[in-house]
Amino acid sequence: MSESGTADELFARLPATTRRTLEQSGLGLPELRRIAAEDGGERRVRHIISEFSPGAATWGLAGDGALRRWTRLLVVAVAGVVVCLSSTYVIGPSALLVGVACVPAVAWAGFRARSSWVGTVAYCFVGVSYVVLILVGPGQADQWYLRLRGQEARVTYVKPERSVSHGVSSLYCRVRLPDGSVRQTIGNDKRCTHEAAIGTTTRAVIDPQGHYRPFLGDRSALRFGFWDHLCLGAAAVLVLVPVTAAILSGVNEARGARCGRVMGTAA
Repeated sequence: MSESGTADELFARLPATTRRTLEQSGLGLPELRRIAAEDGGERRVRHIISEFSPGAATWGLAGDGALRRWTRLLVVAVAGVVVCLSSTYVIGPSALLVGVACVPAVAWAGFRARSSWVGTVAYCFVGVSYVVLILVGPGQADQWYLRLRGQEARVTYVKPERSVSHGVSSLYCRVRLPDGSVRQTIGNDKRCTHEAAIGTTTRAVIDPQGHYRPFLGDRSALRFGFWDHLCLGAAAVLVLVPVTAAILSGVNEARGARCGRVMGTAA
């Protein structure tokens, strides 16, 4: 084993997490020494070391049940976001509270998934993405829904509503929909807070079911903005990070199984 070193030297070059993984798999240094002493054993030892050395094995994304744990984090985090955003159909932006209620489940799944500093960093990315989605998503869900299911209609300006928050007084636009109901709009336009506009009509995109607030303007005005792109990026991170970790974990678990078969053959 002069070309690559002895079993002791090869084992010593491995990161501590990888050495522990080998030991947990029954391929610690004493077993590697025994395999190396057999006929053709040096080649088998190099093969075992190479299976555990590259890629995610050095990142701490392997280990018994790692694939299952990362998959569970993915399912729990995505389910929490979906439940939160779906709740806006009934309770509007207050659906944030539903997302907050799901935080302990996401935190538990993430705590169980991470097993190294890299795993912890990956979990933090998922956690930050989840927080962004439940904080920003409920406020954007009405516009996302109207892009998909909204209908253009004529609405009538009514007297705006005045609200005082933290000592600041603000006017909020309201319109009468074709069915006669009065709803606050998503944001104000240039006319709606002026008394001269009361009783006049304008175009808006409305929810036929009446669950989401109307948007002043036509459908083409419902463009993606900063907050929409932020949510899109957070959703990508929320899905891709645990999926990548799960794939790498699965690859390393398969490597461990192959090395176990090598050990069984050597025995």
